[in-house]
Order: sequence, then structure tokens, then C-alpha cells
Amino acid sequence: MPETLSKPEAYLRFNDHTLPCPQGLTLAAVLEVQGMAANKVATAVNGEFVPATLRASTLLKPGDTVLTFQAIVGG
Repeated sequence: MPETLSKPEAYLRFNDHTLPCPQGLTLAAVLEVQGMAANKVATAVNGEFVPATLRASTLLKPGDTVLTFQAIVGG
């Protein structure tokens, strides 16, 4: 097999988009690159809520699904 074949790039799902998922990518970085107002959205990775305080330390992996949604507050 030729050695010129490249390794397929790793991807994740972000809302309705497929994005590259380089090693070391954080949830906070994805939000920034996508132009999301981080203080105006709530986030979940693979169906699990991720609080804003943990986004910078939440590493994403290929195959992850990231969802953002408008936080609802009030009573």
C-alpha cells in the first residue's frame, strides 16, 4: 500500500455542522471560532450539559456531538 495515503481527518458535530476536530480542541475554542456569544448559550457534549465554567477545560474528541441552545431563565 502506498505510503502517500493520508490519514483521514477527525471530525465532530457542532449543531448542524461537521467540523474538524484537531487534538486539544476545547469546547470554549469551538464556540469562539463559530462566533457564538458564549455568555448567551448553554452547551452540551454528547447529551451532557457542560457549564460555562468548564468549557475551557472540556476537551473534545472525534465523533463528539456538541449542541448549543439558548438558556432559559426566569420563574
